[in-house]
Amino acid sequence: MGPPLLEPEIRAFEISHGIELPPQYRSFVAEVGDGPAGPAHGLLPLITPRPEADDGWAVDDEWARDRLPGRLASPFPLTEPAPGRLGAAAGTLTRGTLALADAGCGMYARLVLNGPHAGEIWLLDPDWGGFTPWERDFHSWYTKWLTGVSQPSQG
Repeated sequence: MGPPLLEPEIRAFEISHGIELPPQYRSFVAEVGDGPAGPAHGLLPLITPRPEADDGWAVDDEWARDRLPGRLASPFPLTEPAPGRLGAAAGTLTRGTLALADAGCGMYARLVLNGPHAGEIWLLDPDWGGFTPWERDFHSWYTKWLTGVSQPSQG
């Protein structure tokens, strides 16, 4: 597990992106650590990109896209799940969410940052499954991983 983030680091991230992180995730990165131990292929760091980010993994592009100006503060556009193939539409549907983990094969666990679904974890599977709720909150999602409760299949 990476070291916990300091309060000034977390607050600076929130201010620079015009958001407030959901309380459970915020306290996790402040008290437990900033990844990588976690569900799927591990938690993505909140602040600093992976040191091996020059290897060209798709997850690095996803991480960087989330940090484009205004993207995290954009309203989450979904009021209900979007099942099925999404293709290019996936990029617009993920506004207002933060990629938490790479679940393999182009799938990502994403934390909804605003709107009625704020704090929920949704699974993005743009090729087959769409963008659908995975877990009701960060704590439940992470705890199920710790206790070995089944997760969606990974590529």
